[in-house]
This record gives sequence, C-alpha cells and structure tokens, in this order.
Amino acid sequence: MPTLSVLGTTLHHRESGDPEGLPFVFLHGNPTSSHLWRNVLPAVAAPGRRLLAPDLIGMGDSGRPDLAYSFDDHARHLDAWFDALGLTEAVLVGHDWGGTLAFDRAARLPDRVRGLAFTETIVKPLYGDEFPPAGRQLFELLRTPGVGEEMVLEKSLFVEGLPATLATTLDPADLEVYRRAFPTPRSRRPVLEWARMMPLDGEPADVVARIEHFDAWLATSPEVPKLLVAFEPGPGAMTDRGAVAWCEENIAGLEVSHNGLAGHHSPEDRPGELAAAINAWADHHGLARA
Repeated sequence: MPTLSVLGTTLHHRESGDPEGLPFVFLHGNPTSSHLWRNVLPAVAAPGRRLLAPDLIGMGDSGRPDLAYSFDDHARHLDAWFDALGLTEAVLVGHDWGGTLAFDRAARLPDRVRGLAFTETIVKPLYGDEFPPAGRQLFELLRTPGVGEEMVLEKSLFVEGLPATLATTLDPADLEVYRRAFPTPRSRRPVLEWARMMPLDGEPADVVARIEHFDAWLATSPEVPKLLVAFEPGPGAMTDRGAVAWCEENIAGLEVSHNGLAGHHSPEDRPGELAAAINAWADHHGLARA
C-alpha cells in the first residue's frame, strides 16, 4: 500500500478501483485506521471510481511526528496528502472524526468537493443534554489531567473498548490490527487528543469554531450532494433520531439512508448496507468519471 512523504513525515493509504476515476476518499476516525474501510471499499468499486483511504497522521501505518495532534494538525496533513496525490476534486466519505475533517475541508475548499457522505459523525457543537450524561461524564474525565492519560495512554481505553461499540462481534485479528498501531503509551497520544476535542459546551474553542464554520457552509450549499447513512442506534451510537432530525433541518442538499442496527463503528457492523447506500446515492448523482 502506498506511503507518501508529507510535511516532513509519512502518510499511508490504501487504494483500489479505477486509477483514472473520480476519487472517493474514505476518512476514518478515532481510534481506527483505513482498516475500518476494508469491507466497504470492494463493495463501492465501480467503473469511474478511484477509491482511497488514508491513515490519519499518528494513526494506522502513518508517521508519528512530534505534534500536538490538534484538529488543525490533522487537517493540514490531510490537505498536503491530497495535494501530493494531485486530487483536485473528490467525493469525501467520513466516519467519526473523519466525517468532521471531511466537512471542514469541504467548507474551506468547496470547489474541490463533488459530494459528501457520512455516518456516525460529529456534525455540531454539543450543549447541555444534547450529549448523554454517561458520555459527558466519560469525556469530562478524559479531559482531566492525569486521569485521561491513565485511561487512554496506559490502559488504551479506546482501542480495547472497540468491541463494546459494535452490535456485531469484532474478529480478534481485526482488533489486533487496531492494537498494533498503538503499541506504547506514547503512541496513543493522538487517541487521547481526539477524545479531548469532543465539542462540549463551547470547548475546545478552536474546534467549536471550525465546526460552526462548516455548519454554516453545510446549511448553504445545496449544490453539493450529501448523504447521511443512518442506522438504528446500537452500542455507543451518536446518531439518534434527534441527530438525524437536526441534519435534515440544517444540512442543505441532504439525503438520508435508514438502515439496520449498528453501533458507533458502523463500517465494522454494516459494511454492506453502508456501501449499498453510497452506491445508490453516487449513481443517482452521477458521481463517477467517464
């Protein structure tokens, strides 16, 4: 699988499909990697589509530079990866923070996005009871100095907790792929920083500002087709009926595909249904290159 030199480090990605096709870029979230899309990419393959899935910086098989691993760090490295590959236009598909990065890039570079598809993604800042009490308590603990380090860096909470966020069973070999990317406490720093970026009650301010910026764009860009692939909420899921309703009311040009039970990591639980929804949407909008 290709590895590119980007901003003094390396970004790894997997690639398949038509090399001359319209790029479809699949962005993972926390704490996964391009491995998340292994069962989705083959099912989305079609003439005129080039399929790419990068590992975000500090994750998967990408480099581990000495960074703060801020949202801006991830966005800058992702931008540089697009430029290194000469991807002047793309359909963006995102899960979790990968969807948030896709929204951010689309709002900053709208002439370079042909479509947006997302599932189980952070779409807005969260205030008050918009975030479940149990989840709020967890993320407040993760922000507590020393406590978050113990939970994520030492005990690898997010990676070891992956099976609990699924409605199906994760093959031990697949869990081992995710584990292998974070063998030491130091290597897990990006996982902790992502967790601390959850936009709760206006903090962190820099992340909230970026989300508010792309929310304004999402509300006023009906010319860009958008797809929310929603599931009946299972373990750890964040896209409940209220979240779907918010998206329908606030995202222009949005279509919603409703599917069966899935936990937060829906590409693990329902790769076939996710791919089918993307295929139908992409075919409807002619998202391919002849």
